[in-house]
Amino acid sequence: MILDSLTNGDRYAAVHPLFQQAFDYLRVTDWQNLPEGKHVIDGEKLYVMMQRGTGRGKDGAKLEVHRRYIDIQYTIAEADEIGWKGLADCRDVEMEYTSAGEAALFADRPETWLHVPAGHFAIFFPEDAHAPLGTTGTFTKAVVKVEVV
Repeated sequence: MILDSLTNGDRYAAVHPLFQQAFDYLRVTDWQNLPEGKHVIDGEKLYVMMQRGTGRGKDGAKLEVHRRYIDIQYTIAEADEIGWKGLADCRDVEMEYTSAGEAALFADRPETWLHVPAGHFAIFFPEDAHAPLGTTGTFTKAVVKVEVV
């Protein structure tokens, strides 16, 4: 898991071959005019999910993990609270991986909460269970899905 400001995004280009392209996209996109939903950057290898709404609160946020994708969760407006727990410590499976979905859900509670203000991102790798939308307020965020290589 990584938490940082978008201004430092270039520091992480060496972590994954698609990270530079992802951070370039985050820097140049007109977020106010991008509609909600999926927007392809590089086929199924790299895409973004644009989200606006009201958070679920910490009690409603569920731990999730992904096998195929790394998440770069970028907060555009307001802030999000995202829970974290190492996948190796998650025990209470609520929903197994399926061929139709790319996530598994856990009823475990996060070990820690990250405050992700506007202009900041959190990166979650397949070993990072994360509970997004822990805020109780409104949010605008982009979740870049980066295929694991």
